Amino acid sequence: MTGMYNFVDVPNLLRFINHRTMKKLLLIIGLCCTSSIIYAQTENKPATQPAELIKVNVTNYDFGKIVQGKPVTYDFLVTNTGTEPLKLDDVHASCGCTTPVWSKEQIAPGATSKINVGFNALAYGPFEKTITITYNNGQTKLLTIKGEVRKTADNSVPGNSILELFKQ
Repeated sequence: MTGMYNFVDVPNLLRFINHRTMKKLLLIIGLCCTSSIIYAQTENKPATQPAELIKVNVTNYDFGKIVQGKPVTYDFLVTNTGTEPLKLDDVHASCGCTTPVWSKEQIAPGATSKINVGFNALAYGPFEKTITITYNNGQTKLLTIKGEVRKTADNSVPGNSILELFKQ
């Protein structure tokens, strides 16, 4: 029955493992425990975003109901809230029907510049377009325009059947 269960004979095991091997084993166990404790203590801090250097008077503009085929525009006012001159690197729209126009000149600290955004209402129905301002070598600011385009009537003046009778 002694062959059925093999128990570890601790005194013989200790004689088998020499002093150097035991030191190495304890050192490895100690390093693993220490690295686990150190790793558990570190905080995962989110990356800090650079301060936003521009302020826009309105970030979402609603044109309301507009007539199909008649372009509309709005001027977004951009203010440099930083302490250094600021240049708008790029201003682009999400669609070719929206055209932003802006000054390529630097904006002095505290000064204001305008971005004129035009929308060409060819298709009818509701719309929502985004304009992305890229400044300060990679920072971005999103603007939104929206509204609803109404269909134009085929004849803007209603026909008068009585007039047709007099013409004959």
